[in-house]
Amino acid sequence: MTGKHLSRRTFLHGLGASVALPYLDAMTPAFAASAPPVTRAAFVYTANGIIMQDWTPSQTGTSFALSKTLSPLEAFRDQAVVISGLAHRNGEALGDGPGDHARAGASWLTGAHPKKTQGADIRNGQSIDQVLAQRIGQSTPLPSLEIGLQDVRMVGGCDSGYSCAYSNTIAWSSPTTPLPYENNPRRVFERLFGDGETTDPEARAVQLRQNRSLLDFVLEDTLRLAPRLGASDRQKLNDYLDSVREVERRIQNVEQREAAELPTLDRPDGIPPSFENHVKIMSDLIAIAFQADLTRVVTFMYSREGGNRSYPSIGVPDAHHGLSHHQNDPVRMARLQQIDQHHVDMLAYLLGRLKDSQDEAGSLLDQSLVLFGSSLSDSNAHLHDNLPTLLVGGGNGMLRGGQHLRVPDDTPLTNLLLSMADGLGVPLERFGDSTEHLSGLV
Repeated sequence: MTGKHLSRRTFLHGLGASVALPYLDAMTPAFAASAPPVTRAAFVYTANGIIMQDWTPSQTGTSFALSKTLSPLEAFRDQAVVISGLAHRNGEALGDGPGDHARAGASWLTGAHPKKTQGADIRNGQSIDQVLAQRIGQSTPLPSLEIGLQDVRMVGGCDSGYSCAYSNTIAWSSPTTPLPYENNPRRVFERLFGDGETTDPEARAVQLRQNRSLLDFVLEDTLRLAPRLGASDRQKLNDYLDSVREVERRIQNVEQREAAELPTLDRPDGIPPSFENHVKIMSDLIAIAFQADLTRVVTFMYSREGGNRSYPSIGVPDAHHGLSHHQNDPVRMARLQQIDQHHVDMLAYLLGRLKDSQDEAGSLLDQSLVLFGSSLSDSNAHLHDNLPTLLVGGGNGMLRGGQHLRVPDDTPLTNLLLSMADGLGVPLERFGDSTEHLSGLV
């Protein structure tokens, strides 16, 4: 044993590229006191409401059985808390008339009532992810990471007099500053690991034509570092770099397929053609970013409010938003439930990646809080009460999982966000329209 150790900020470098390392035993000096465990937060949003009768478990407490829609989470039941009864009153009209979809997306993480405008004078509230980023994200290369799956280049009005800015993101750094998300996995990858020393288009084109893996660039560094590591650390490093290489390989395959099969006009670069592949690559990137401590706060939008993606892979050719106005037609409701369950199935993939990834304290899922839900419940009636809400993870002991928690009706969802902030080491007296901390989570 020796007092020498690697810096927690050790990177591997080569040809302008850099790869952050996951936590290794060699980063802890011998006999040194352990650092406080790191807790991460991911906020995953599904739009256009939920078929609540298939979402809500029939029993409360710890003896509950997962509902039909939540059934893909059976492997994570003991770390999951289903919360019923939460509401967002600031998502309602409050005299502003139609526009529930815009208000839903804008209020989910802010608890604020967005100003009804289609102009530049937008106003909402700071979102909880950005409050966390200011406190727990300042020691990481990226204070927060905003990602999504749909094109959000819409401008002007998107919902009954509301600016598209309200529907295009759930992250707000200030009441007047929405943070657009990135939907291109290649750009997310480059944001995490870098893209060389220049942004010159010709130089970037040359680099891409070389068709060499970022990890090939840092191989020499890896070989130099390996003799300083024990067997366990070498295995961790190899597994981690294999994960990064696999994600990059999949992104490259998508780009090559698009180059061969799609017209070049307005062709998006690096975006998988299927929802499933897209969400899985993004989930892999979240796991890698958390493992290397590149960021501790992520927002992830499966769909934007009012989005009309179809899901042919599960036999649902209908547009999502149109289907959400089902008029209580059993056939249309059944198709919408298929979409709901499919989104939960994709959430299970992300949770699995976090469970299989390790940091110094164990599984990333044990050290994370993942909030999944929507700011609409009954989409046909545009209801903002009894919101579908699921919290999964360990939160470094903050969360007592394996329960269906029913709170009094009309409890602000911001009470939950307040308690999450506490569990992430960011104590707040109030947030948004909160009234008190949510009990029953610990």
